[in-house]
Amino acid sequence: MNLHEYQARTLFRAAGIPMPDGDVATTPSEAETIARRLGGTTVIKAQVHAGGRGKAGGVKLAGTPGEAGEAAEKILGMTIKGLVVQRVLVVPAAEIASEAYVGLIMDRATQRPVLMVSAAGGIDIEEVAARTPEKIARLGVDPRYGLLPHQALGLAFFLYRDVAQARAAARIMEQLYQVFTANGCSLAEINPLVTTPEGRVLALDAKLSVDDNELDRRPDLALLRDESAEEPSEVQARRANLTFIKLEGNVGCVVNGAGLAMATMDLVKYYGGEPANFLDIGGSSNPDKVVNALRIITSDRNVKAILFNIFGGITRTDDVANGIKTALAQFPVQVPIVVRLTGTNEAAAVSILQGIGMTALSDMDEAVQKVVAMVQEAA
Repeated sequence: MNLHEYQARTLFRAAGIPMPDGDVATTPSEAETIARRLGGTTVIKAQVHAGGRGKAGGVKLAGTPGEAGEAAEKILGMTIKGLVVQRVLVVPAAEIASEAYVGLIMDRATQRPVLMVSAAGGIDIEEVAARTPEKIARLGVDPRYGLLPHQALGLAFFLYRDVAQARAAARIMEQLYQVFTANGCSLAEINPLVTTPEGRVLALDAKLSVDDNELDRRPDLALLRDESAEEPSEVQARRANLTFIKLEGNVGCVVNGAGLAMATMDLVKYYGGEPANFLDIGGSSNPDKVVNALRIITSDRNVKAILFNIFGGITRTDDVANGIKTALAQFPVQVPIVVRLTGTNEAAAVSILQGIGMTALSDMDEAVQKVVAMVQEAA
């Protein structure tokens, strides 16, 4: 679950991370009122779960409260990477002497948080990592002990030569680690972490992603979820208890099991296709899951064919077949469906599909090649 910047700022400030004052607005008049309270030049920032807001015109400077209202009027309602801006953050403009990057990410391979810092802040860290990896310092944090003061200070000296600034940055890193661990985050970033002409070290941005597994025991965090800022199909899938991620391809995939789903997507790519989604119906033998999966996939106009790849263990293949039968009876599916299934109650599943004029393959490669060929013929 991604948090908006204004939400992440609240958690950062509660942990003691120094940040300029600011507030969120949903109307131009609210933005003008906030700018008048803050005084001086302000920055109006679109609140969407997307990067590149500045390049898209979603970040504007305002010299007066009136200009802040005008900037908010231009930003509110605009679309950035398919997401409509419904809120703006109004913060005072800061004089910047230098910019740096500080971020924490959960490394699944080492099963520990990794703290990354770079003096090349204010731009996409992925670009820095790709072009100039030597500008990034990394530290795997042992979760048994947490981020130790000397470790944070060592990374801070990678950013600053000034001792006072390095100590301030080290303290911010420790506070960021506290936010990361206390809220079950998979990502926590400050970009940029800046120094001012007076020598202060401030966080001018806040980005947090909370692991969805944390939300069951943290209902207070779950309340921060803004479904209007998420891909509608992913919201629908979550409500249907499906694991779904929308992609940019044209081969819809319905699979049981995350590992098989990844293998299926790899095989689609191998045979020249582009997967349109990751969709795992899980181990449940509930036909309604199949119905919901088809509703979600067929709502994507880019999908030109659908592949069911089911390996029946806990999942009964006849339940999947019944789900397909029920879905086709409830709503029309305008694209071809290829079914590969094997395992529990396979004979019954094949019989159900034959009863509605469909066939089932047992070979995974054959099924993937067939669905990719259908998409290529339709192109």
